[in-house]
Amino acid sequence: MAVTPLVELVGAGYAYEDGPAVLSGVDFGIAEGRALVLLGRNGSGKTTLMRLLSGGLRPGSGTLRLGGADVAYDRKGLVRLRTSVQLVVQDPDDQLFAASVEQDVSFGPMNLGLPAAEVRERVDAALAALDITALRDRPTHLLSYGQRKRAAIAGAVAMAPRVLILDEPTAGLDPDGQERLLDVLAGLRAAGTTVVMATHDVDLAVRWADDAAVLTPSGIRTGPAAELLSEPELLASAGLRSAWAPVVGAFLRARGVLADGVPGPRTPEELAALGS
Repeated sequence: MAVTPLVELVGAGYAYEDGPAVLSGVDFGIAEGRALVLLGRNGSGKTTLMRLLSGGLRPGSGTLRLGGADVAYDRKGLVRLRTSVQLVVQDPDDQLFAASVEQDVSFGPMNLGLPAAEVRERVDAALAALDITALRDRPTHLLSYGQRKRAAIAGAVAMAPRVLILDEPTAGLDPDGQERLLDVLAGLRAAGTTVVMATHDVDLAVRWADDAAVLTPSGIRTGPAAELLSEPELLASAGLRSAWAPVVGAFLRARGVLADGVPGPRTPEELAALGS
């Protein structure tokens, strides 16, 4: 029995004013509980796709569905969509605007007209989930880049979305900051949030995602991340380099170090552990 995606584009297309179509005839859905990664070269349509899914843009053709029902682009329909699907943009400075972290994170729930007690509860939970409770009174302009990233995500999390879409969330973070953010995303997933990430980092995608969507000039290819991101020709067509993990896994299997069907190492640390 087919499972209805949480949010889904059906036959969708979009073109910016006086420009060619960025996307055309797109059928694309987000399945509940799966970590999904979006990959493609600059200009491939990733940002447009994310904005269509979150209601920031309206398809020029086709339909956006939420829970199997067509989205209405009136106030009621958009509120329903945006309380279910939240997009966090790449640059946190494009999203943060309030004087303090707590004020920024509380803006969305307050705008929904929720009771003050529920707003406080949501803000507390979002700050805790992103591990920035100690920063609640900090002016947003005094935060580090990584702290601003997490504050922007907390603002989305406070809306209690079913789907959280992140545009290049690890860009600009040092290795420690990336690992801390990945731990945060793991916690959000464990709490029931479906997470979608756009990235150029193919190695991160292989390591993190269950499913992948690769945007190429000939359309969108989707499938299990481990399989899809093992196709060098597909990655090349999307302007992406080959992932480290599939290449190393194939090398180890060819030399009898790994049996067929056994997952290979996803990181250098896991590779080193094989030899210990």
